Amino acid sequence: MTDGEDHSDGSGSQDGESAADGDGPGVVRRDRFSGGPARGFLSSLAADERIFAADLAVDRAHVVMLAEQGIVADDVAGEILTALDAVESAGHGALPDGEDVHEAIETAVVERVGPDGGKMHTARSRNDEVAACIRYRLREDLLDSIEAIIALREALLDTAAEHVDTVMPGYTHLQPAQPTTVAHFLLSYESAAARDTARLLDAHDRANRSPLGAAAFAGTPFDVDRQRTADLLGFDGVIENSMDASAGRDFLAESTAALATHATTLSGLAEDLVLFANRGYVDLADEYSSTSSIMPQKVNPDTLELVRAVAGDAVGGLTGLLTTLKGLPRAYNRDLQRATPHAWETVDAVSEAAAVAAGAVGTAEWPVETLAAAAGTGFSTATGVADALAMAGVPFRTAHEVLAEAAERSGGETPTVATLDEVAVDVLGASLFEYVSREHVEAALDPAESVRSRDSPGGPAPEAVASQLDAAGAGIDTDSTALTSRREMLDEATSTLAAAVETYV
Repeated sequence: MTDGEDHSDGSGSQDGESAADGDGPGVVRRDRFSGGPARGFLSSLAADERIFAADLAVDRAHVVMLAEQGIVADDVAGEILTALDAVESAGHGALPDGEDVHEAIETAVVERVGPDGGKMHTARSRNDEVAACIRYRLREDLLDSIEAIIALREALLDTAAEHVDTVMPGYTHLQPAQPTTVAHFLLSYESAAARDTARLLDAHDRANRSPLGAAAFAGTPFDVDRQRTADLLGFDGVIENSMDASAGRDFLAESTAALATHATTLSGLAEDLVLFANRGYVDLADEYSSTSSIMPQKVNPDTLELVRAVAGDAVGGLTGLLTTLKGLPRAYNRDLQRATPHAWETVDAVSEAAAVAAGAVGTAEWPVETLAAAAGTGFSTATGVADALAMAGVPFRTAHEVLAEAAERSGGETPTVATLDEVAVDVLGASLFEYVSREHVEAALDPAESVRSRDSPGGPAPEAVASQLDAAGAGIDTDSTALTSRREMLDEATSTLAAAVETYV
């Protein structure tokens, strides 16, 4: 993915001797700048295997366009395209040595075709070429990541639908706070993952723009058709400014940031499941657990701990990428060679973590009785009683004081109705039952009834959760359709490019 400032005159002429020598310095450097200990440091050929197929596609689209525009003769275009087929069949491992995959493929073509093979680089720089290859491959990786997130959302939705009435403890500051349900808890993460999906769809669409035709950064005197290459490669359009097209890497930053954000969502989910497993609130399947090498009784949530750790890797990748990009002058700088791997590593790790999290959620068991017994721990229904008093006209802060005193007298656990009445007399100067009925208080103290009472939009009550389930299902369907449409557009472009190539070979 390198570019050593390509100064091609556009003629495609090359040094025939070095071009024919597979062990030579390659078609770009030839005998200049071809030796010394820095050559290995400059090379990204091994890492570029990831964009080998992308570069072949970009080469084919560019050559087809050159032929259609009359810049390169049809028979020469046919020879180059045939050579590219041979290079593809031989594979990345058969490429000659070079600074990067772009130079190596061009060298391999020139070896097969002769000097005319160098015409494939007419009206092009490695600057716009590499930018196109990165975007071409990244958009597919982003779609794979989106697919993994949608699968996670489906697992969260399906499990939530099974546990609308499963009451469980809810926490703030890791302290018992209010009772909720497994469905309400899981849907909170589905909502976050839905936003993560939206961010990645946006990032995909901004990445899916063609920089081809920008050349080094200042365009080209050749009559190129930038929209044609964009269409052949399935890009949604072109990046208008040629300097921005070659130099811009904000699409990498946006994509990596969106992935890091999703990794943070995954980390929170993993942390909760690890804690819940510790408390016996969830049983993870053996496929997503492990045991100790010395303590056979252990069931450790190892996979989720690794999911949690991926967030650190993703944030580190984003930091490395932004730090590399910070302060770079326009237009192309070799620093960019070090920028792209941060995005590759992040998209791979986050996509895998999302798939693992989906599997863990989809196979976990939620012990209903254990969760119900724990739901009222730490007087988690206190807010419900305070709300009942407030509804009866007691200022909420005064009601809060009553419940706080009752909790203190009960050692932090749920007080009896008698204790609540005693405190009310002390604080309010009147019996609790002058404000609310005993039946109302007893219902408010019951975790299941407490959950059912909180039926505001987005709340944990079954009817409120039903609406959330419907909305989540609709959102998943919409995003699945968006994913499918984008994949179909890329598949159609692949077929269009193949058909265009066939007219010359």
